Amino acid sequence: AMLMPPLLILTSSNRLVQNRLSTLQAWMSKTFTKQLMLPINFQGHKWASILLALTLMLLSLNLLGLLPYTFTPTTQLSMNMALAVPMWLSTVLIGMRNQPTISLGHMLPEGT
Repeated sequence: AMLMPPLLILTSSNRLVQNRLSTLQAWMSKTFTKQLMLPINFQGHKWASILLALTLMLLSLNLLGLLPYTFTPTTQLSMNMALAVPMWLSTVLIGMRNQPTISLGHMLPEGT
């Protein structure tokens, strides 16, 4: 879990041929954006890097929990809420700012 964040720091290079780490970072970011952000317009792709970072952090922490006698912090509700509430609130606020009628329509029951 501690070694994953340096992998996410993208570095720009002026070289024509990049090293393996830069190529892996660019490929992973591009593939993640292409696969998960497919139904979203280009403005929504701004979320790709933070979603990739959160996904990799949760994946590495949960894989760490498979080792015997280790404690995973993701079992605590406080950590999950600290990660989820700001993301949810920012999406709701951005949706209310950009498309208020559609956002208010999501708060109505189905079929009304």
